[in-house]
Amino acid sequence: MFEPISAEIDAAGDGNVVVPATRLVSFVCDAVRYAEGLGDADARRLALSPYSGLAHADACALIVAAGPRATFLETVGRERVPLDRERLAGTHAFARALAELERVYRTQGVTLEEVLDAVRLHFAFAEPGSPRERTTFEALFAAARTFDEQAGPAWHVAAALRALERVAPAPLACASAALVALPAREPEERRSVRRRKTHYSASSLAAYAECERRWYYRYVCASVEDKGSSASFYGSAFHWALEEFHKRYTRSDSAPLDVLENELDRWLQTAFERYRTGFETAVELDLQTRRARRTGRRYVHWFVERGQTRPFSVIGTEAEARLELEGYDFIGYIDRLDRDDATGALTVVDYKTGNIAESAAEYRKKVADFLDFQLPFYYWAQTERGERVSRLALVPLKDALLDVRPVELEVVPLSVPPGRGSNGATTGTIGIDELERARAKMIAIARRLADEPIEHFPPARDAEACVFCSYRNACRSRPLRREDRFGR
Repeated sequence: MFEPISAEIDAAGDGNVVVPATRLVSFVCDAVRYAEGLGDADARRLALSPYSGLAHADACALIVAAGPRATFLETVGRERVPLDRERLAGTHAFARALAELERVYRTQGVTLEEVLDAVRLHFAFAEPGSPRERTTFEALFAAARTFDEQAGPAWHVAAALRALERVAPAPLACASAALVALPAREPEERRSVRRRKTHYSASSLAAYAECERRWYYRYVCASVEDKGSSASFYGSAFHWALEEFHKRYTRSDSAPLDVLENELDRWLQTAFERYRTGFETAVELDLQTRRARRTGRRYVHWFVERGQTRPFSVIGTEAEARLELEGYDFIGYIDRLDRDDATGALTVVDYKTGNIAESAAEYRKKVADFLDFQLPFYYWAQTERGERVSRLALVPLKDALLDVRPVELEVVPLSVPPGRGSNGATTGTIGIDELERARAKMIAIARRLADEPIEHFPPARDAEACVFCSYRNACRSRPLRREDRFGR
């Protein structure tokens, strides 16, 4: 690990003379050692030195944020510690100083004196602040010149460090004796985490099923998430436009095709203007708007073709779904509800602007593996209201180059194995018994989260679940992706 500098020990008893000189020699030796090996421990020691240009508290915070899995400079580069502009600039200046020191050291034919000159220049020692520092640097440069004359161009760092250490008025071990680890925290008293009494959504259940640690951060700690990506704002804008569109056009024969296309196009432009602050640049906003408008035209064509094949009416958009199961409350919002003209049965429609299952069999397996509760939850919420739900549909709205082909599951009394050759089909069946198992799992998860003692929230086993997780930097136990695991 590392040994931070927190205080100096004056072996000679003269704190005004011995300690500053010893401390400065120690800093220079650590800098030379870092230039040779680029050791993370040396970088941490340099950061904690009063000569680094960093506030001691900032250096400690960066070291804690880096932990054992990241290097100090990686943590600086990722700006994982929130600092004001001036202090943040100081951390980057420190990183640049180390980079320049490495560059000078790697120069062919460089001398120890030139390396010392780089330390003095890049760490702002060009005009030392006290006569004692000037005297110490003069002694260091004299020792370096003598060493360069004796060692020649093929010098070794170990010998150079021995020459520099002799300049210190006290052994560097005196300074190193004060290089102690950051103070260990007292172990916290074990106590129960207060659970917030609340309802459960399909997304929260899926989050727990996929990664219990993420659920803990989001729903117990109420940790702050990032503001969202452009993909999330793309989805929000598209959902809003479709909601407004279907409030006015509930049937595919409500108006001619070109009128429907123009109306949805108008709502999409309005929606993306409404969510414009979610996009980093005007170019990105324009590209995402164009993409949505092209996808919107394909959506209208599918809407009309579906209505001609199987006439229906849109009876709800963003419809609230509430369900109580064994005393646990579940709530969600259904993107769209369609009622079939011939049978009166409902189709639950969920818009998807991100990655979704590519086939009915794939989505059915996700339900069976308890990785998706959304459509099963909506099915039971509508059934509880006395409705008959005959179909569950996922409508993809991500790719503007592909026709809209929903993934649809027809609800049947009993599940049957997928037929041969049906793995790639976008239509299939799902048994009520499968939906009942999903409902039982919803109750089991809600009971565990609300009533049972939980001492540990383990992270996901699949590293892919961590790629877009908002809390990945806070999770030190997360699994490494394959390329990271073999690349270290």
